[in-house]
Amino acid sequence: MSRLVETVVPARLGTSFRWLLASSWVSNLGDGIALAAGPLLVASLTHDARLVALAATLQWLPPLLFGLFAGALADRVDRRRLVVTVDLVRAAVLTVLTVAVATDRVSIAVVLVALFLVGTAEVFADNTSQTLLPMLVGRDDLAVANSRLQAGFITVNQLAGPPIGAALFAVGTVWPFGAQALVVGAGAVLVSRIVLPRHGPDRGVAPARLRHDIAEGFRWVRHHAAVRTLVLTIFIFNITFGAAWSVLVLYATQRLGLGAIGFGLLTTVMAAGGLVGLASYGWITRRASLGNLLRVGLVTETLTHGALAVTTHAWIAVGVFFVFGAHAFIWGTTSITVRQRAVPTALQGRVGSVNLVGSFGGLVVGSAIGGVLAERWGVVAPFWFAFAGSALFTVLIWRELVHVAHADEARAAESA
Repeated sequence: MSRLVETVVPARLGTSFRWLLASSWVSNLGDGIALAAGPLLVASLTHDARLVALAATLQWLPPLLFGLFAGALADRVDRRRLVVTVDLVRAAVLTVLTVAVATDRVSIAVVLVALFLVGTAEVFADNTSQTLLPMLVGRDDLAVANSRLQAGFITVNQLAGPPIGAALFAVGTVWPFGAQALVVGAGAVLVSRIVLPRHGPDRGVAPARLRHDIAEGFRWVRHHAAVRTLVLTIFIFNITFGAAWSVLVLYATQRLGLGAIGFGLLTTVMAAGGLVGLASYGWITRRASLGNLLRVGLVTETLTHGALAVTTHAWIAVGVFFVFGAHAFIWGTTSITVRQRAVPTALQGRVGSVNLVGSFGGLVVGSAIGGVLAERWGVVAPFWFAFAGSALFTVLIWRELVHVAHADEARAAESA
């Protein structure tokens, strides 16, 4: 057992990293349960495509509204304490939702408000959590540490969580939300065990205004070609992705004929693809530049939307989701490692928040578009929009991705 633990979590990464990893995996289990249970609860209360898409929008809107503030705050205060506090707030909101469902007082309005509040708490928790890792492990171990965090995200958030959430929902609508509240609270306890080095602004220097801190993060991103390209790409591609995925529960049930558990298993299939991406990530990155990886990723995502727009067969869709899962893992691990290696510790929160705002800003815009398209032309229309938009942007951004490729070559030269 000790050899297995050493293989999965090498001792050189430190005890605090193990607490961070445990907290991440436990919290991700709760988020994975919600991935299936949340849309299913909304769909059980309304069949209006606009309201279903609005539920996705309200989960994706908080990062756009509060992401920059969350990033600046993470660079000012005790980061561990901030994560613990907002996780406890998130657990409290989920507890209230659980009581509302259990007492049959839940309504679509209550669910939408709860989703927005939980999403707001997640902005502060997730953005700040990403700043902890570079403080706990060395630069050369970031890729390994990120892969372990991503492995937990895939296995418990996407592989185990959604079918558990769907199964719990099938047993009783109250169970998945009570379970999520419990595991999120446990995650807060685990992250409280982390010991961080001293951080935050110099005690002898008067703190700048929050607006100045946020502007500094924007300036840094604007002048760093690789990170700037990644932020632009994730913003545009999340518009297309958000349009399609905002009505995914309707697509799965109406287009593919899947039930509640079948919908949950779609995310599980994506997670299985992600595990393949995890297993092959080292081999791939030794043979391809980051620029080429990103190019393949953009093509893969474009073809994913096109294939889902065409097919009516669940088994074909399952294969598409599997490939997409591998792509999502490779893209996510690469982009976050580039950012964490490049950004100074004092700016990690703010630069991460710029990326967060770009990511979720795209999702919010996309979900609004997806709801309108689905309501007017059916659940397949957002996927056609996603296919056409992704294809166009891939052509436009193709040459710009060389910035990331050059950044990769520069890092390789430094380590040689």
